[in-house]
Amino acid sequence: MQNIISKEPVREFNGKIMGFIETDRDGNQQVRDFYGRILGTYDKKLNVTRDFYGRILTRGNTVLGLLSTK
Repeated sequence: MQNIISKEPVREFNGKIMGFIETDRDGNQQVRDFYGRILGTYDKKLNVTRDFYGRILTRGNTVLGLLSTK
């Protein structure tokens, strides 16, 4: 991803940061866990969400679903 224009924290109900969603100028997104590891990406042009390995998970933007509490 290039030219990140926003990096938004995703928080649990109690305020703890679970991870971050980064958005570039084209609307593509990348989700990272709390430690900065990439969990997956959303490609706006193709309208698909992919996991860390590049496999298509869903059509549409579901990167938020890649963050989960353990």
